[in-house]
Amino acid sequence: MSRSYRLLFSAVIPLALLPGPSAFARANLVSADPPVGAIIAAAPATISLTFSEQVDAHFSTIMVLDERNQRVQQGAVEFTGYGARTLRIAVKPLAPGIYRVIWRAYAWDGSKSNGKFEFTIRP
Repeated sequence: MSRSYRLLFSAVIPLALLPGPSAFARANLVSADPPVGAIIAAAPATISLTFSEQVDAHFSTIMVLDERNQRVQQGAVEFTGYGARTLRIAVKPLAPGIYRVIWRAYAWDGSKSNGKFEFTIRP
């Protein structure tokens, strides 16, 4: 093997061994129900969050706060099964007002992400 090929392989092989782009991916929020910033007429019974990656419900959290910063979620975070990207949590009966959803998602690869958003209930 010529010297130039050895140099080429010594430069290319380490790059080929690096993890692909998905290895550095995080579980980013893709959609929510109710939607981020939504003004809705009927109070939801659950809050659902869908992520870009598979998430682990055992370590992920969803907290829902009313205007007085009181927690209105009840029960544990649920997910729709192995390989799921959607987390869900039940909420108490909600009165009209502004609600804040604060979440932290742990992907199966160990990466974590977090965020928050609001939605409004108007009769």
